[in-house]
Amino acid sequence: MKALNTVNVDIMVDPARVPGDHNLFICGNDAAAKGEVVGHLAEWFGWKPGNILDLGDISNARGTEMFLALWLRLWGLLGTPHFNIQVVRGT
Repeated sequence: MKALNTVNVDIMVDPARVPGDHNLFICGNDAAAKGEVVGHLAEWFGWKPGNILDLGDISNARGTEMFLALWLRLWGLLGTPHFNIQVVRGT
């Protein structure tokens, strides 16, 4: 199971620090565990379940880890680690 590694710790535990909708990514091989994690993220931290995107099996964890280079550049550009991204879907 992989989750929470694409946002700063303050955003992890309080997603409302970033206004509006934004996304958190999870991946893993156990569907029941993913469901439980989504429930905990919603109940304990306030993440909207609809904003949590399931990337599939654990092999996709590498993709979230590669986000670090972009995340660090955005931190430098924005001057704060208190940001996140939103995936916007087209029709």
